[in-house]
Amino acid sequence: MNISWAINGTEFELQKPNMTENGLGHRVLNMDTMNPNVKRVEYAVRGPIVQRAVQIEKELKEGVEKPFTEVIKANIGDAHAMGQKPITFLRQVVALCAYPDLLEDDKFPEDAKNRARRILQACGGGSIGAYSVSPGIEIVRQDVAKYIEKRDGGIPSNSDSIYLSTGASDAIVTMLKLLTSGEGKNRTGVMISIPQYPLYSAALAELAAVQISYYLDEDKCWSLDIGELRRAVKAAREHCNPRALCIINPGNPTGQVQSRQCIEDVIRFAAEERLFLMADEVYQDNVYAEGCQFHSFKKVLFEMGPEYSSVVELASFHSTSKCFMGECGFRGGYMEVVNMDPEVKLQLTKLVSVRLCPPIPGQALLDIVVNPPQPDEPSYATFIKERTANLDILAEKAKMTEQVLNTVPGIHCNPVQGAMYTFPRLSLPEKAINAAKEKGQAPDMFYCMKLLEETGICLVPGSGFGQRDGTYHFRMTILPATEKLKVVLEKIREFHKRFTEEFS
Repeated sequence: MNISWAINGTEFELQKPNMTENGLGHRVLNMDTMNPNVKRVEYAVRGPIVQRAVQIEKELKEGVEKPFTEVIKANIGDAHAMGQKPITFLRQVVALCAYPDLLEDDKFPEDAKNRARRILQACGGGSIGAYSVSPGIEIVRQDVAKYIEKRDGGIPSNSDSIYLSTGASDAIVTMLKLLTSGEGKNRTGVMISIPQYPLYSAALAELAAVQISYYLDEDKCWSLDIGELRRAVKAAREHCNPRALCIINPGNPTGQVQSRQCIEDVIRFAAEERLFLMADEVYQDNVYAEGCQFHSFKKVLFEMGPEYSSVVELASFHSTSKCFMGECGFRGGYMEVVNMDPEVKLQLTKLVSVRLCPPIPGQALLDIVVNPPQPDEPSYATFIKERTANLDILAEKAKMTEQVLNTVPGIHCNPVQGAMYTFPRLSLPEKAINAAKEKGQAPDMFYCMKLLEETGICLVPGSGFGQRDGTYHFRMTILPATEKLKVVLEKIREFHKRFTEEFS
């Protein structure tokens, strides 16, 4: 039996192999015998829309006629792919670490060479081609601890509580593995925000844990309401054992920045309900809106006093992939654990040891991010200039995105307070909703697929992140270069008008 489907009237067909030929019907691993949890995993950020975008790019190269000349992928927070320039100092040090002969080259500043020498001395054989210890290179973990202490106004951080990781994602999944246990009504439940970053739902599906959804308040700029947390956890206790609460701040995909008061309320809630807190803080430098400020969960926790700081268990995450760096491909990141049971901590170390160690170039890059040039060093002025420029441009694009989308009848966009995305609400005609149902698609998937086919703009439907029933959204990154972002926004404006007229 062949599998066929249609996209905007174009028929596609996938021929299934004859399972009786060449013994294919006797494969040990097939759809019936494979891990059923994997089949439940979905990851919209690289889902069907993106796969079709890649296919369209190939068609354009082959000369297929389209009403556009390029595909613009505004679906993922990949800064460098969208044209953001690397920070000079970061790349200089990594280049020196990768090819130490360059240490003799006068083109490189002395502070970059000193950083590279220090990192190389901490590597086996003086090479970033060697493994490190599983939690990560010791001096890098020490530098991360110093960075956290400085960020949090002197609250102590210990390198023994720092675990380097392959981006933040790997550390998040590792923590979820540690937390997951039980069967039936005793299965671990993990609270995640809706809308959410699909890593969380995908990991929970793979681990056969229970997703406990709590909804952010779109009408209040995607704020977090403690009453909603209480509702969600109370309902969940009927069918699972809630054990963890995940927070993304600044938010992805919603771009909100939590107030200090909100963070305090969340910490009190976690203490009352005996929940392990997971704070995804990878966008901590990406704060744009006036009156908004990043507050780390750890800093707020310790400033609330020992009643909470000695009790609440916390894992917080950061990455080199976002902020002003945007170095996604290096896969650098870290996790800090607070108040973790010492015996469980040994198990965590064992678990990360199975993967040997995070990539060493990523560890090297992370070290430079947390230990940047200082005011008395030759690279300082250039570093600050580039860092400030990257963040200022993102702030301008965040404001422009909000303003332009809110001029489109049928699109409502909350302020992009932080992170790298907007998550606008769509008003879709009933006829379009019915057309989507006929195709077996979510209405915003239908909208985004049609947008891609007609304009070459690749967005992710809100249904891939979760949303309240009866509402429709899309997630779009603000990362394209300013002029290209203007083109994207104008194409969305024109498309939405056509789409609404077509289905009215």
